Amino acid sequence: MSSVFGSGEISTSDEYLHEIIGFIRVHKDGRCERLIGNNKLPAGIDSSTGVESKDVVISPETNVSARIYIPKTATPNQKLPVLIYFHGGGFVVESTTSPNYHPTLNHLTAKSNVIAVSVDYRLAPEYPLPVGYNDCWEAAQWAASHGSGHGPDPWLNKFADFSKVFFAGDSAGANIAHNLAIRFGLDPIGGINLEGIILLHSHFGGSDPIGSELGKNKQLKVFTDQFWKVGTAGSGLDDPRFNPEKDPNLAGLGCSKILVVVAEKDCLRDRGLHYKELMEKSGWAGKVETLESKDEDHVFFWFDHVSENACTFFNTISTFINQSN
Repeated sequence: MSSVFGSGEISTSDEYLHEIIGFIRVHKDGRCERLIGNNKLPAGIDSSTGVESKDVVISPETNVSARIYIPKTATPNQKLPVLIYFHGGGFVVESTTSPNYHPTLNHLTAKSNVIAVSVDYRLAPEYPLPVGYNDCWEAAQWAASHGSGHGPDPWLNKFADFSKVFFAGDSAGANIAHNLAIRFGLDPIGGINLEGIILLHSHFGGSDPIGSELGKNKQLKVFTDQFWKVGTAGSGLDDPRFNPEKDPNLAGLGCSKILVVVAEKDCLRDRGLHYKELMEKSGWAGKVETLESKDEDHVFFWFDHVSENACTFFNTISTFINQSN
């Protein structure tokens, strides 16, 4: 399968204010034309997994929403870990309802036996970062409001174990999960225990290339860096939100364990492994676990839930969530 990033071709057209080929065109009048992630799948009962989902509005003012998932095995007598999931898409495309995310969250919910809250945050460039980070933080606070059993959503009141909360995401969503865990370490959300974060094919970067970015993935680094530049209205590549090596608060990350998942053929692989090394050297007291999927590329699990690599991928996440500390 070819990379979701294509050949990494950089647009040289002056027709648009910004163009990331295959993903988004920003017209000179400010209008955004998204080329991926526009199709929507409805919530409901998934026939293949039995998982049930529904959509909830978190903030009527900003229209931030979430899709909540419960496994068919859910009973009020056995509270489930809470997985708060942030979708990828380079901060500029995709949604919780897209054909890339809705089936994946159904599968993840069933395999890990969690109640999942998949957050639909506002996208750049109309809403440049930190808007997306703040929307996701608001969603985590909203989820935490159910810790007493008297929040606005009955599923979370009935089924959620807020002593076992995980932030998770893929690509840009993994970046969000990390940055929210940094914020949690500085300013914990009352009523929840953030046990761990799950970073899938993380989108990190930096001005200085590392590993394969010096060679075979030199062009793809330039391509993927575009997402950060468009997503932040021009923040530098060494912004600590994008380059964790520049973050003085790494040692205060607000959970006790991290799962870092990389794919062998992913141009962002070395960034994920570099992140593991940074956390282990930072003085942070927790434990980092890793999984590398051989012969796979970026977000392969969007398209594949059944191969041997996909089964290992989902089983590793389930074990990470459900094992006792």
